[in-house]
Amino acid sequence: MTDRQITMIVAVAENGAIGKDNNLLWHISGDLKRFKAITTEHSIIMGRKTYLSFPKRPLPDRKNIILTTGDNTYEGAYTAKSIEQALALCDSDEVFIIGGESIYRQFLPYTTKIYLTRVHRSYEADTFFPTLNMDEWETIDTEEHLDGEPPFTYITLRRKEL
Repeated sequence: MTDRQITMIVAVAENGAIGKDNNLLWHISGDLKRFKAITTEHSIIMGRKTYLSFPKRPLPDRKNIILTTGDNTYEGAYTAKSIEQALALCDSDEVFIIGGESIYRQFLPYTTKIYLTRVHRSYEADTFFPTLNMDEWETIDTEEHLDGEPPFTYITLRRKEL
């Protein structure tokens, strides 16, 4: 589909939860700093609700691309109506998919790397990350933070070569 590396970055609870009422379910300041460090200077693709959930928009020092079926425009962001159109707007070799649920599902078949923050709790939620077939993925890095509140682990996954 593209020569660009498509990478997801996501924080997921044990039950697959990623959000409720268009909000994150937890606040892990270190994870937010990690998100910023990893995605800065790259193109990021997200859904409309994810974009609107940010207190300050657009996210600075990144090309913000909103994949949406609507015709609205958003100051400081680009809009696309298809995966192909969103990828064509990207200007970095590595593109980050940052949510929400529908966007993760649409891009999962094309994703080659995932920065996953596994939050070691379950939460009531209305938004979930798609279940991964772990036969297709290998863990290339982990970093545990089990004394955090909530406890969590950074996991980097790479799609296995077929």
